[in-house]
Amino acid sequence: MSKAAIIYWTGTGNTEGMANAIAEGLRAGGAEADVFAVSDAPALDAYEKVAFGCPAMGDEVLEEAEFDPYFSAEEAKLGGKKVALFGSYGWGDGQWMRDWQDRVSVDGALLFEEGLMANGAPDEAVCAAFGERFAAF
Repeated sequence: MSKAAIIYWTGTGNTEGMANAIAEGLRAGGAEADVFAVSDAPALDAYEKVAFGCPAMGDEVLEEAEFDPYFSAEEAKLGGKKVALFGSYGWGDGQWMRDWQDRVSVDGALLFEEGLMANGAPDEAVCAAFGERFAAF
């Protein structure tokens, strides 16, 4: 059984909702899944899979006060890990997700699919299906 961490930052609750639905999908797919707000994120050593969630902020960037500093400190440790990205947005065209995918790919992580984006409130069934596919990855 694979073990996955889901680490997220949320401003409105949309990305938190995505995190919980992805965790349900991972569990339905046979994986262990632990969900953490970024402020409570553990060391990633115990996890072979990590799903990171952050909404688009400002000019389509990751949240800059808490999430991006955490992610920047951890990204060099992602080599060889299976990584999924997700987040919500309310404007733009998803550039923040494309930039984030590029960062993860450079770090040597095994990027799962394209990042999952929700415009506003997430569709929990879509998020759960994403988690179930991530469990099989």
